[in-house]
Amino acid sequence: MAKLKVLLVDDDLDLLDVIGSRIGTWGTEVVLAVNGLEALDKLKLEKPDIVILDYMMPQMSGVAVLKEIRKIDKKIPVVMFTAHPDVKSIEGTEKMGILAYIPKLSVYSDAQGALKAVMGAAAKQLKKDDLK
Repeated sequence: MAKLKVLLVDDDLDLLDVIGSRIGTWGTEVVLAVNGLEALDKLKLEKPDIVILDYMMPQMSGVAVLKEIRKIDKKIPVVMFTAHPDVKSIEGTEKMGILAYIPKLSVYSDAQGALKAVMGAAAKQLKKDDLK
């Protein structure tokens, strides 16, 4: 199977660079986008296997981007990534097919481990879909 291609979307350029570099060391191809509109363009052009999407972004929120992603591709795995995890943020997103909801940084979570596990699950599902 080809490398897993991940579209990583975050308005924080430093975080985008750090997380993108880390994910790249896991043997994946990483496509970066700094806002929702760029993410939608890259989704169409690059055809990623999974999207990791920041929840809070200026101009176009992660939820707004997710709604547009679902118009383009109803099945692509999407991970919602946020610095402000709370129940209110999560409400409604699960109905839009979120694969996982992961806090960016927290003493209570291992964001890197959670991301790696979710990407592994997405890769397995993609492999199964390829065999059908």
